[in-house]
Amino acid sequence: MEKKDWKWLFGIAFIFAVFYFVPYESNLFNDSVISGVNLLNEYAKQHVLTCLVPALFIAGAIAVFIRKDKVLKFLGGDAKKYVSYSIASVSGAILAVCSCTILPIFAGIRKRGAGLGPAITFLFSGPAINIAAMFLTISVLGIQIGLARIISAVLLSFLVGLTMALIFREKTEKGHLLIQKEEGKDVSKWTMGGFFVLMVGLLIVNGLQIEKSTKNIIMIIMALAVAVLVITKFSKDVRNAWLNETWNFSKLILPLLFMGVFIAGFIMPLLPETIIQNLVGQNTVIGNLVASIFGAFMYFSTLTEIPILQALIAKDMHSGPALALLLAGPSLSLPNMLVVRGVLGNKKTLVYVGLVIIYSTIAGLIFGGIL
Repeated sequence: MEKKDWKWLFGIAFIFAVFYFVPYESNLFNDSVISGVNLLNEYAKQHVLTCLVPALFIAGAIAVFIRKDKVLKFLGGDAKKYVSYSIASVSGAILAVCSCTILPIFAGIRKRGAGLGPAITFLFSGPAINIAAMFLTISVLGIQIGLARIISAVLLSFLVGLTMALIFREKTEKGHLLIQKEEGKDVSKWTMGGFFVLMVGLLIVNGLQIEKSTKNIIMIIMALAVAVLVITKFSKDVRNAWLNETWNFSKLILPLLFMGVFIAGFIMPLLPETIIQNLVGQNTVIGNLVASIFGAFMYFSTLTEIPILQALIAKDMHSGPALALLLAGPSLSLPNMLVVRGVLGNKKTLVYVGLVIIYSTIAGLIFGGIL
């Protein structure tokens, strides 16, 4: 059976299990289904067109246009670690992306030859340290937890990436990863530069806290500029190659992503909220671990973790578990895990998730102990 068939089989089995084990007349079941549908609906409205679609096009462009030797130079196995990890840890700062929107870009740089460690560092840090989230955290939650989030996210991205690289040592040949060689497409640097500036600009503008109609006008203008650039400057073969790669990433990511978003919404009403709030009221190992696990499996769209934390802190959530949730929440989610599994496989995904939870728990304990 092919891998894609297993994905559909898993989805069917999950739906069957839900309808078999949960009584139809149960209010809890109805609330869970409605919650799952609402979260999927919210994600589709707020993130698919303005965040995920540009990210998929960027991923397709990375896979086609970015030369592998350039990626390998800065992010590959032979690059100096202080260079590759430093670039990976801060390169996502300008992108206002969530744990799901970062996935196509992560898959794109991974396909072009980025080493496992730097790619994982980018995957973790991108959603955690985007500029919009950093400033909003400081503004809403205070400068102490805001600075702790920034510093911890960068340090943890290094630690998670380095640990993954140490555990899973990738084989190299003549200084390059054992990956299929592909020739870059003949497109001028100015054209490529303009294309990436516009595409990344769409993600940045989408994350700005400005009036909605103004934001939409700017994004429409930028999208039209991209279309004009592609039509006038890309040859037919180049356009087809770019769109094919984008479609390949879409087939890999979208089914699992939508399934994961629904599952995350479905289980929200099933969570014992009062117990969780009691557990995270103190800076204990259990409290920080619960906050990390909760953040890791729940889906937080871009910036929504901040008002959620504001409400929890108002109900006496301790600052330690609050930071643990701030670190694990934006960087992981159930949809994120399902897609990462498709890119990295079961073993690497399990280790990655475990490392994020463990390191977030430790960071929360340290921060909670200092205050």
